[in-house]
Amino acid sequence: MFDKICLILVILGALNWGSIGLFQFDIVAWIFGGAGSVISRIIYTVIALAGIWCVSLLFRDTEEATSVYHD
Repeated sequence: MFDKICLILVILGALNWGSIGLFQFDIVAWIFGGAGSVISRIIYTVIALAGIWCVSLLFRDTEEATSVYHD
């Protein structure tokens, strides 16, 4: 379950970066009052930590990963 939450956060972060790259529009900053606001910085940090956690998905045995989701 934790892996799925982290993956969702990483996807949301990727969509935010896509909107910055394509439209120069930061969705998180828009919703929470600017990129420098405390809540925006917390969200950026949580998404970054989720991305670091998702790196571990690359190095896991696929049988182990699938058995976790099927139990």
